[in-house]
Order: sequence, then structure tokens, then C-alpha cells
Amino acid sequence: MATLDLSSYDEEQIRLMAEECIVVDLEDKAIGSKSKKECHLMENIDKGLLHRAFSVFLFNDKGELLLQQRADEKITFPGYWTNTCCSHPLFRPEELEEDEQIGARRAAQRKLKHELGVEPEQAPLDGFHFMTRIHYKAPSDGTWGEHESKSRSVGISSVPQPNQATPC
Repeated sequence: MATLDLSSYDEEQIRLMAEECIVVDLEDKAIGSKSKKECHLMENIDKGLLHRAFSVFLFNDKGELLLQQRADEKITFPGYWTNTCCSHPLFRPEELEEDEQIGARRAAQRKLKHELGVEPEQAPLDGFHFMTRIHYKAPSDGTWGEHESKSRSVGISSVPQPNQATPC
């Protein structure tokens, strides 16, 4: 892997790139772990590195979907419009658990708190409903990209954290 200098990026975003993602096979079976940085480098993606991820779609009582614009500080896909919250279950026991997507739901709850300030009691684990799983690959800027086996869940709404999402 080529050495990549991240020093020009936001300190929080650099810290997050060290998190350990769950590496999976084409059937979404966990086969190991790699850092978020390793998982999102196109040079690794082009070699077939695939990791687990999730997307959350939160709706208010009127049925309106909360979208977010990714903060410009994000390393991958800065400034892009996206669903409510997308991220990764991490390679830790509570997020590796696969029964009823409980690991992905725990990760979604964790990231909703981190990115949007949604408290766990506002997004209970049983409030996430699994929709489907998709496998996709998307380049970002030539250096970075995504190659993910992603669970999609629906579940509420809140205020984004400034270095995670840009309020609209």
C-alpha cells in the first residue's frame, strides 16, 4: 500500500480512518478486518477488497426523509448529498453480531449519535427495519472510493454535527 499523507485533513476524520471495518466475501460473510483507510483506497478496492456498511433512512412523522450533505471535511465524498446516515459496523463483538442485523443496527445507532446527535432512545434498535442488502463499488476522487456490502434500514430526525454533515 502506498504511503498517503492525511495531515491536511480534519483531525476527527483522520482518527475515524483508523477504525477497523469488517472485511467480507461476496456472500457478506466476515473474513477479517482492515482500517477504514485501507478499505476506502481505490488501489485496494481495485484488488477486490470488500467491507460491510449500512445506510439509514430516517423519516419524521410526516413521512419526510432526512437527507444530509456530507461535510467538506470528510475524506471520502466530501460535500456529497446522501441518505440520513451511512457508515460501517466495526470489527468489535457487538457490531459483528449478525442475527437480525443486530450488529449493523448497533452501528447505525452509534453513528446516528455521532453524526446527527440522535440519542439511542430516539433510535431504538427495534426501530430499524431491514430493507435489503446491496453490493456496490463507487470511485470518489481517484484515490478514495467505496466497495461495500451494504444493509439498508429504515427507522426518526435531529441536528447534524458540524464536521460530519452540513445542515440544509
